[in-house]
Amino acid sequence: MKKLLVFCVAVLLAAGTALAQGGVKKKRPPPQDYGKVVINNHSANLNLAPVVFNHWPHRSKYTCRLCHVDVGFAMKANETSITADDNASGNYCGTCHNGQMMFAGERIFAACPAKATEAAAKDPTVAQRCSRCHATSVEVKLKNDFAEFTAKFPKQRFGNGIDWIATEAAGLVTLIDRLDGVSSKTKPFVNPVDAIISPHAYGMPDILFSHDKHGVWNGCELCHPDLFPSVKKEAKQAYSMNEIFDGKYCGACHGKVSFPMMDCERCHSKPVM
Repeated sequence: MKKLLVFCVAVLLAAGTALAQGGVKKKRPPPQDYGKVVINNHSANLNLAPVVFNHWPHRSKYTCRLCHVDVGFAMKANETSITADDNASGNYCGTCHNGQMMFAGERIFAACPAKATEAAAKDPTVAQRCSRCHATSVEVKLKNDFAEFTAKFPKQRFGNGIDWIATEAAGLVTLIDRLDGVSSKTKPFVNPVDAIISPHAYGMPDILFSHDKHGVWNGCELCHPDLFPSVKKEAKQAYSMNEIFDGKYCGACHGKVSFPMMDCERCHSKPVM
C-alpha cells in the first residue's frame, strides 16, 4: 500500500510538472544563436557530435530559396537525411563547401571527404575538419563575430535583432540566389502586388503582406504550393495564429529563423481607421 501511494504521488508530480510547462515564458536565445539548428541524422550513430548550423552567416550571403529549393534542404531540422558521402559528392552542404567554390574572393572550406569516418580515424587534420561542423558542446570560432559583422545593419526588436529586409535593401548584403549547375535557368518573374489580409479578431489591424519583400528571399516556390496551396483570392486558405505558432503557414519560417511573431506590428501594420 505504501509503495502504491509513493508511486501515485510520483505520477502526479510528474504530470503537474509537464502541465506547468505550457504557461512558462520561454527564454530567448542570444541574438547570435537565434535560428541555430542542431542536425543529428547520423552523427550519434557514428559517435560524432551533432552538427551545429548557424543560419546568420549563410543568410548574409544566400537567399533562403537557393538552399531550401534548389539545394534541397527541408524546412525542418533533421528532415533531410544528409550523409558525409552526400556532401563529398557535391550535394547539400557539399554544393558550396567543396573546397573549390569562392565567395567574395575567398575559398569556401570543404565539408566532408569521402568515407569521412575512416578518413578521420587515419588523419588528424580530417578529424579537425569534421569538428568545424560537428560542434555540439565544442567551442568553434566563426570567421566573423556576430556583433562586429552586424554592427552597421538596421536593427529590429526580436529574433537575432537584425532587420534583414532593410539590410538587403540598403545594399549591406548582396544575396546569391542561383548557382550554375544547381539552379534552373528561368526568366525574371514579376512579383504580384502586395496583399491585404484581414484578421478575424476585432480591432486587430490588417496585415500588409509584401510579395516583393518575400520574393527577394524566397521566390515563389518556397511558399507555393506547399505552405500556401492556392494563390487565388477566392480560394485562399484560412489559418489561425495557433496554426502559425505550431509551425504552419507563416510559422514555417517566422519564429524559427525569420523574425518571431512576438512583433505583432511588423505584420499587422495597416492603420485602423
